[in-house]
Formats: sequence, structure tokens, C-alpha cells
Amino acid sequence: MPTQSFQKRSFVKSIESASTGLLLGYARVSKGDDQNNTMQIKALKVAGCRRLFEETASGGRWDRPELQRLLDQLREGDTLVVWKLDRLSRSLKDMLHIMERIGNAGAGFRSITENIDTTTPAGRMMMQMVGAFAEFERAMIRERTSAGLAAARAEGRIGGRRKKLDAVKRREIAESVISGRKSGADMARLYGVSQPTVSRIVAAHLADQA
Repeated sequence: MPTQSFQKRSFVKSIESASTGLLLGYARVSKGDDQNNTMQIKALKVAGCRRLFEETASGGRWDRPELQRLLDQLREGDTLVVWKLDRLSRSLKDMLHIMERIGNAGAGFRSITENIDTTTPAGRMMMQMVGAFAEFERAMIRERTSAGLAAARAEGRIGGRRKKLDAVKRREIAESVISGRKSGADMARLYGVSQPTVSRIVAAHLADQA
């Protein structure tokens, strides 16, 4: 049937692509640890990795230069290989983002210890689940942002921080400065605002009185 034929060709293409791509190994240890990358490097070489990216950095950091360099060099059919899943990241949020980057590049992911391999049908299903969780997270962020903006509008705020000075305080600042009882600098220190803010308050008050 046409549908079955299309699915078969797609599956074969995926397997061929994975077999002709590069295996890129990533090894990481945290700064200050007594351990080193030796065991990881050995396992990655046994797995067939010909290019290795070694890093000494915390797994909770996203801005790891070697990881970013590896992700930038991933091409369709390549496979990113790690000795253990936590070598890639200790942050679930970053892990989802990394998996998404790998998927968008048309590459695969393999973790030797956990026996995870997204170049297999089961592994590709896991990649799809990871993508679904990432999309769910983005949707939740958008929903929380929209709810926050709606609450701000309901309270008379368009966005940003709540104004520190109410109408009474602003009038007191303006009248004190205009009458000469206090200087702009004095009122700025008294209310914990900048002098330009005081100047704007005074100017707005004068404009209202005109």
C-alpha cells in the first residue's frame, strides 16, 4: 500500500543516514573533581567515536564552550555520544533544550551507560516525547506570561515594576521642590528615587497646573 511504502522508505533513509554520519563523543567532569575524563574517553572510543570534545565544567551550566561547539558542528546523520546521561547535563530544562537542538539538526543521541539510542525506532519515539515535553514547557511559559500581563492590566499597570510613588507622594515632591522647601536632591534621597525622576515629577505637576 502507498502508506506502508512511504513509511518503509522513511525508515530506511533514517537508518542509512545514521550509519553514514559521524559519531561525536562528549566527555565532561566538573571543576574541582578528583576524577578525569580517562574512563569516559576510553568508552567513547570503544563505541566508535572518532571526534571527541572534552570539557571541565559543571553539568548545571548551559554556556559550556565545548558542548556549544559540538552542537554547532552537528550535521544530519551524525550522532552525539556520551558515556552517561548526566555527562550531557544535570538540568532537565537544559537537557530538553539540548535534545531539541540535536533533533533539529537531524542528528541522533546515544548514552552508553543507560543504553539510550535515538537512531533506533524506540529511541526516535523517545526523542518525539522529549520534543513534546519541550513544547509543553514553552506553552506553560507563554500561559504564565499572558496571565501576568492580564493581572497587570487589571491593576492598571501595562507591565514592568509597580510604580514606587503614588499620587500623594508625587504631589508632595513637586510642591516641596517648587516652593523651595526642599531641593530635588533632597526629595530624591527622601523617597529613594533618582534626581531625573524628581525632575519629571515636577515638570508633570507644572504642566497639570498650567
